[in-house]
Amino acid sequence: MSAFAYMDGRIDPPSSAHRLTLESLAQKAKDEICFLATDEDALIGCIFCRPEPPSFLYVGKLAVSSSAQGKGAGRALLAKAEEEATQRQLPSLRLETRIELIENHKRFASYGFRKSADRSHPGYDRVTFIEMIKDLQPVNG
Repeated sequence: MSAFAYMDGRIDPPSSAHRLTLESLAQKAKDEICFLATDEDALIGCIFCRPEPPSFLYVGKLAVSSSAQGKGAGRALLAKAEEEATQRQLPSLRLETRIELIENHKRFASYGFRKSADRSHPGYDRVTFIEMIKDLQPVNG
């Protein structure tokens, strides 16, 4: 939750992270692919992924604790997602990021993502998030 706190008051609608509970996270970890980043025994980040055949591995709930940001944990988690996509023969990663979070758009672009669409949450008549895609190198074999 602390990794998403900076969004409070900046994004509308509020982050779905506020609806997460220990039980729903446990279920999410069973239903989706989850990778964790740790520093010794401390959890410093996570990423949840979901296959969307035939084209994408969806990347959601990428979170890195504020104390670990800028130290490579996010990049390492995205690298794990890329490995997973490659193993599943999915040619691209897909994610969504809120329209207000320009710094996230720039960061994901620096990781090789490109904006692919403007989207809106149900009930909104304006763009509330953008979709970004990263095409992966084809596996030769």
